[in-house]
Amino acid sequence: MTVWDDLVGQERVSEQLEAAARDADALVTAVATRTPVPEASKMTHAWLFTGPPGAGRAQTARAFAAALQCVSPDRALGGTPGCGFCEGCHTALVGTHADVSTVAAVGSQILAGDMRDTVRKSFTSPANGRWQIILVEDAERLNEKSGNGVLKAVEEPAPRTVWLLCAPSLEDVLPTIRSRCRHLNLSTPSVEAVADMLVRREGVEPDVAAAAARATQGHVDRARRLATDPGARQRRATVLKLPLRVEDIGGCLKAAQELVDAASEDAKQLAEERDGKETEELKAALGAAQGGRLPRGTAGVVKDLEDMQKRRRTRTQRDSLDVALMDLTSLYRDVLALQLGSRVAIANGDVEDTLERLVRSGTPEATLRRIEAIRACRDALDRNVAPLLAVEAMTMALRAG
Repeated sequence: MTVWDDLVGQERVSEQLEAAARDADALVTAVATRTPVPEASKMTHAWLFTGPPGAGRAQTARAFAAALQCVSPDRALGGTPGCGFCEGCHTALVGTHADVSTVAAVGSQILAGDMRDTVRKSFTSPANGRWQIILVEDAERLNEKSGNGVLKAVEEPAPRTVWLLCAPSLEDVLPTIRSRCRHLNLSTPSVEAVADMLVRREGVEPDVAAAAARATQGHVDRARRLATDPGARQRRATVLKLPLRVEDIGGCLKAAQELVDAASEDAKQLAEERDGKETEELKAALGAAQGGRLPRGTAGVVKDLEDMQKRRRTRTQRDSLDVALMDLTSLYRDVLALQLGSRVAIANGDVEDTLERLVRSGTPEATLRRIEAIRACRDALDRNVAPLLAVEAMTMALRAG
């Protein structure tokens, strides 16, 4: 299995990246052997990956990073870089390669302070890899100051530095940055492609894989979690029952509280798994003694990590809540399709009784108003409105709709 095998439904993009990785490898080899550098090359120093949520923007960028760092002997014999097994590929994929730096937003914006060290590193030569790679998972969250830092680095790149930027669309990225990047647009994978991936890569039973892929409408990461985590399936089932529980004001307020609490618990579980691993890895890198005692002068580094993790927990809670709201939107979309007699595929066929009750109890106009109420709640959360207030307003609108 190569690094390209995990890119679900992105065959066209994979072909372009494979070609660029081959040319990048030829370029590094030519410099190392002091032979003529190839004149025509599909490789460039800055890439912008766009596509809808769940298309796998960051995963595609990381696969490309792994291919650029590939040191497989087969590559030297004419094979395509990106074997998936060599040290270069493995460490790039799991996030431990010294020359692959990843930046992800921990709040609503990527601040200049979050980018300062990374931008500085982009001007240095790779330590032991073939390229110095900077992967920005949320380029749309760069603010003016952090964006200007990235712009300078992209305008005047070091010879062996590659920037990989990810964003939902071209319009989400500063025009001055996107104009200096090669653009690759990813499409939403088909339900069939996602289900096939879950069976092949995760060992999920075909019926469970198909249900997860259908419920998430091709969102790869959400489908993977839904298929492999019974708790995620239970939380989704609870969310999809919410429209039946908003018959009076008391029911609306109780449903809102339970939805926010469930998102908090989900975020807490994710944070504990991720934060614990990060902390242990940092302590090991700092040379912590047995028992966890840190060397003198390193406590501040751990404190910085803890502060970042705290900020990220807030975003993770809002992301977990947003997943629940997308599930609700999907449910009402199915209701609207049934009310209008549409032939579009139903995503939530596993809750047929709920769908039938909602179809009978409302009109298409009321269903559209409910979908709008969910969208308004998501917008409010983006503006940092208190989650409980935003969800209570939504549940009251669902009842009145």
